[in-house]
Amino acid sequence: MYSFYSHGKLLITAEYAVLGGAKALAVPCKKGQLLNFVVDNKSKELHWSSFDHRGEKWFEVSFQLPSFDIVISSDISIAKRLQKILSISRKRNSSFLSSGGHVETYLEFDRFWGLGSSSSLILNVASWAKVNPYDLLNFTFGGSGYDIACGLARKPIFFTKKQKKHHIEATNFSPAFADQLYFVYLNHKKNSQRAIKEFNIKKLSNYHIDELNNLTDIISSTNDLNEFEKAIEDHEKIIGFIINQSPIKKDLFTDFPGSIKSLGAWGGDFVLVTKVKNSLDYFEKRGFKTILSWKDMCLVD
Repeated sequence: MYSFYSHGKLLITAEYAVLGGAKALAVPCKKGQLLNFVVDNKSKELHWSSFDHRGEKWFEVSFQLPSFDIVISSDISIAKRLQKILSISRKRNSSFLSSGGHVETYLEFDRFWGLGSSSSLILNVASWAKVNPYDLLNFTFGGSGYDIACGLARKPIFFTKKQKKHHIEATNFSPAFADQLYFVYLNHKKNSQRAIKEFNIKKLSNYHIDELNNLTDIISSTNDLNEFEKAIEDHEKIIGFIINQSPIKKDLFTDFPGSIKSLGAWGGDFVLVTKVKNSLDYFEKRGFKTILSWKDMCLVD
């Protein structure tokens, strides 16, 4: 049996702007996705089963090899996306999946949380096929590639993409006030691919990039919670201006006493909140009951 594992991801700073060359602070999640492949040299079919964080099968498909024609599937749209991933991998490595077998994938986090179910799959398939994961991402889901870098990382990173080149630098981002940071799920998953397509990169100026880079430096280095809160609020204002949206706190949580920052595509998935005394009840009373601590979510030294 062949096994491949990748971590989930969180984009702490430079959402959207990372596509235009801004420096992003990103953190790998403790939880990720496992892919197991058992080869069957006598078979000309690939049988695929995907299991969620509860161990329940949520998707399955069978492909005919070597064509990757879909034989049967529980969800044809997902099957076609997977078919594309496998076909592109074959084009880059002609020996990939020369024999059939059985694949099982296991997510450790809820697949609706936006923590990288797609990017960790891309990275696992790339490792299995021995192809470049960034190329595979570009030809399938798209994006900056920070999520691929996170999947490979063992600690927080700075990620910058300029002229199709990735610069990745490990950083010791572990704020002294980490016990005051929480992640709140907004009860629905945001379509990152759509958000990327809708983003007008022409609105991102060099001035914005410089300002966001400066805020990333502050957010990643300060040990003062007040300075951290001011920086994430300033960051929200800049991104809000660029994408012509109101920050999530202004839209939904105007009376929350702490600070709130969107993570990744705005309007879904998780937000980062700074906790003040008894403030977590604030979200639970409003129906946002999935709340994870920094320690439970983030893979840090």
